[in-house]
Amino acid sequence: MRLGIFGGTFNPIHFGHLRAAEEVREKLNLHKVIFMPSGNPPLKTLDLIEASHRYTMTRLATASNVDFVVSDIEVRQTKKSYTVNTIQMLYDIYPDDELFFILGIDAFLDISNWWQPDVLISLIDFILVTRPGYGVEDILKSPYINRQSCHCEEQSDEAISSNEIFQLKSGKKAFVLEITPIGISSTEIRRLLKEDKSIKYLVPEIVEDYIYKYKLYPNGIS
Repeated sequence: MRLGIFGGTFNPIHFGHLRAAEEVREKLNLHKVIFMPSGNPPLKTLDLIEASHRYTMTRLATASNVDFVVSDIEVRQTKKSYTVNTIQMLYDIYPDDELFFILGIDAFLDISNWWQPDVLISLIDFILVTRPGYGVEDILKSPYINRQSCHCEEQSDEAISSNEIFQLKSGKKAFVLEITPIGISSTEIRRLLKEDKSIKYLVPEIVEDYIYKYKLYPNGIS
C-alpha cells in the first residue's frame, strides 16, 4: 500500500490539517494517511498540552474517515521523539508498503535544523504541500534539492498526479502539491481560547467539545 505519514503536534488538530490530508490522499492515490501526533518533540513549546490529549483529539477528528489512521508510536515514547527514529520504526511496522512523509513547504525549508537531516532525507520520499506564504518556487531555497533535475516532468508512477516533482540530493523525491489554502492555525485557535472567543467552525465539533470538557487551553496559555 501507499501510505502518507502526517506528523505534527496537532495542538489542536483543525480543519486545515484534515483538508490537507484528504487532498494529498486523493491527488497522490494514497491508500491511507497516518496521522502521527508528536509525543515529546525536541523543540517543545510552552503551550504544548499533554500528548494523550492531542492523540485523543486526533482520533476524534479523523474517526469519520476510513482512509485516516492515527498512530501512537510517538505518544508512547518517554524520550525525545526524533523524526528519523520514527520513520525507521514505521518501516519496521510497514515493511511491504511505500511510505511518504507529508510536510508543509515551510517545515521542509527548516529541516536542516532537525536531528540528522541528511539521514532523514535519504530514508523516505516527501510530499510537500503549499502553505499560506509559501509556494512551489520556495522549494528551490532548500539545500537538499538537486537543482539540475528540477524541471524533470517525467513521472515514475502513472498513478501519481502532482504539480511538481523534485529530485533530492539523496536520490529520494519530493512531490509538491498545491492544496486549497485554508488560513487556520493551531496558534490562532489557542489565542482565541485564551481570549474566551469562539473556535466554532475552525475545529470539528467533537474536538471543540473535548477542549472545553477538559479545559485544555485555559486563560493564561497562549
